[in-house]
Amino acid sequence: QVQLVESGGGLVQAGDSLRLSCAASGLTFSRYIMGWFRQAPGKEREFVATIKWSGSSTYYADSVKGRFTISRDNAKNTVYLQMNSLKPQDTAIYYCAADGFITDQFIGSIKEYHHWGQGTQVTVSS
Repeated sequence: QVQLVESGGGLVQAGDSLRLSCAASGLTFSRYIMGWFRQAPGKEREFVATIKWSGSSTYYADSVKGRFTISRDNAKNTVYLQMNSLKPQDTAIYYCAADGFITDQFIGSIKEYHHWGQGTQVTVSS
């Protein structure tokens, strides 16, 4: 049974940094594409970032490019999201997601990810 457990969320001020972690179990982690998505109140869940199996390929939403960095440690079965220069509009529940194979064309599509965590709240005050 695949389990994804996010941690690291919290309340911060604009301009601060946070690092989210997602610990995975029940899967061969190095064979899974790992992604981060977020959902703000009243809005649909949206793509944030994804990292492929070895970590050599990463993808970002335009809204976070240059501020957020996704990384993974396959020895620890963990994926990270380093978030810098946080803005109030980054406030959302952040979800970790996983899937074995996704073509580049659909890398940001929610429907392509079949395993999800419960989410961790990130709140950025102005």
